[in-house]
Amino acid sequence: MKAIDPQYTADTKYALEVRNVDIYYSAFRAVKNCSFGMERNKITALIGPSGCGKSTVLRSLNRMNDLIAGARTEGEVLYRGQNLYDPDIDAVQVRRSIGMVFQKANPFPKSIYDNIAYGPRVNGWKGSKAEMDELVERALRGAVLWDEVKDDLKKSGLAISGGQQQRLCIARALAVEPEVILMDEPCSALDPISTLKIEELMFELRQRYSIVIVTHNMQQAARASDNTVFFLMDKEDRAGQIVEYGPTEQIFQSPKDERTEQYISGRFG
Repeated sequence: MKAIDPQYTADTKYALEVRNVDIYYSAFRAVKNCSFGMERNKITALIGPSGCGKSTVLRSLNRMNDLIAGARTEGEVLYRGQNLYDPDIDAVQVRRSIGMVFQKANPFPKSIYDNIAYGPRVNGWKGSKAEMDELVERALRGAVLWDEVKDDLKKSGLAISGGQQQRLCIARALAVEPEVILMDEPCSALDPISTLKIEELMFELRQRYSIVIVTHNMQQAARASDNTVFFLMDKEDRAGQIVEYGPTEQIFQSPKDERTEQYISGRFG
């Protein structure tokens, strides 16, 4: 399998670009003709009613759909100028560069320390114990969790609060040093205070990473994203499709499509 070229092409502003993507589950086409770009060091929100393909598209960005029997993706997802779906691209290496944080916090039944160290170890970590200690601290600081857990690194990752568990999962993703972070409704199970912490963390992470988030929370999309992609399901063939894509301020204040305005104002969905 071929590794991804470590150099971005110079002629694109996008960390990831989706071009004419269709996604199938066996014979069923779940998403059709999907094209949009995710700008570097920006937060891109994917919004739309349940079942319109947002999470399916998100999972296509780091080939997580490959793990689902019968799933296939047609079209291009470009990263560093290369199509991630070229047959000789290593999907495992793709997932190291494009990390994922899931809807429900899923810390491993290990210590906080070992949750962070797990990814680097699996990827062949060759550093010393002191260097691993530094990496764990750096990842936890990156997720704004270090000060809360630094004296309890041997505690199980399952023994901390839900909001802390979600930030632990973000720290775990940061530990393998990705360039893009995908978040699938990361705040849906959290209380308002924990949600605010995650949103504040996203703003900090945006300085170093490009972020794509799926959210059903319109207020969150308006607050926390730079660009927004609005999806709807086609009534005829039940496939998800993009209705509108643009800067979040424009999408929420002066959408070009009437369906966008109806959705964000709560008139359907």
